[in-house]
Amino acid sequence: MSIRTVGVEEEFHIVDRRTGRLSPAGTELLAELPKAGFTGEAKEASIETNSQPHRELADLRADLIGSRSLLAGAADKIGVAVIASGTAPLMDLADSPQAPGDRYASIKRDYAQVADEQVICGMHVHVGIEDRDVAARAMAWISPHLPTLLALSASSPYWLGADTGYASWRNMLWQRWPSAGPADGFASAREYDAMLEGMVRSGVILDIGMHYQDLRLSSHVPTIEMRICDACPDVDTSVLIAVLFRALVHRAIRAVEAGDRAPQHSPAWLRAATWRAARSGLEGQLIDPTTMAGDSARTVIWTLIENLMPDLVAAGDFAFVRAVTKRMLDAGSSAAQQLRTAGPSPRAAVELLRAQTVAFGEMPGASTGAATRKKPSGGAGEAEEVHASVESVERVSDTPTLVA
Repeated sequence: MSIRTVGVEEEFHIVDRRTGRLSPAGTELLAELPKAGFTGEAKEASIETNSQPHRELADLRADLIGSRSLLAGAADKIGVAVIASGTAPLMDLADSPQAPGDRYASIKRDYAQVADEQVICGMHVHVGIEDRDVAARAMAWISPHLPTLLALSASSPYWLGADTGYASWRNMLWQRWPSAGPADGFASAREYDAMLEGMVRSGVILDIGMHYQDLRLSSHVPTIEMRICDACPDVDTSVLIAVLFRALVHRAIRAVEAGDRAPQHSPAWLRAATWRAARSGLEGQLIDPTTMAGDSARTVIWTLIENLMPDLVAAGDFAFVRAVTKRMLDAGSSAAQQLRTAGPSPRAAVELLRAQTVAFGEMPGASTGAATRKKPSGGAGEAEEVHASVESVERVSDTPTLVA
């Protein structure tokens, strides 16, 4: 199997080091950074990093760590800090004014409060795919599994300093855009492009850059892009989600090229599964896309990994995926961790996120990268271990901390 490239865009909130509140220092911070790999955002209190495309998991991880380190160092120079999370725990809307520019001004004018409240940060993953017709048909295979990736990323329980009761309030805010939500299936790239052109022509969106669905074909590079996830404070969570998405793309492409019939999930069902993940994170039930029934997050996640086993082993990603998944399920979602801080309080959550955003340990997993691909026969034992993990979890919801 040819291993496809994967790249990650991460968005970060800029916060005042003393108060923990958002700081509108985006333009000033960008001036301290290299031009390549860093961009401004629609709000002055956020900034984005862009990795290079990589085939090796270790190279992607090193790239993300390098960008976060540069960003943290530049932030320190101007008296601010950065946090990776879907929403900033401690903020008012006035803390994050609109960035300058005619396009942002037009968005603010046309979308009113939806644009005013776009004070959120996400993580986007690109996987290389040259054939846009194959990519368009692959979307129907991938979309049902994106809510599971959202649950892994959930890091936004707070909004305007209050606990929302959601693991990903960012997703609830994001869904309000007219072009956001689950992606449809398409028979061809021409059909996909016609949909986009129709949305622009109707005036519902200003340009194709405002196509905000959870899954889309990139307009400027030959990739399929996943946009559903919160920004992740733990860099290994970002890498985990990226390689799981790549495995989903690999599997979907094989199905398309084999002429298999895509699973049929209605947009209403996909939206409901997304809501469930945003509400519960890892602390409650998710919707199993294979049965369309509720099941514990542990079971749904381990089942996904078991089903992706051939692609994860072939890419050399499995040892990392296994180690990080175990760690995450033991620790809970970022949202739950924030709500376990002293108090709990949004100020304490900011300090937790500050520390986690720049905490980089050793590479999880005993064997990753090209070395694993040299020993494909080892996959059988690994598959048995994951299958045992699926069988051992209880088929009931875990004790919830976010779900009423």
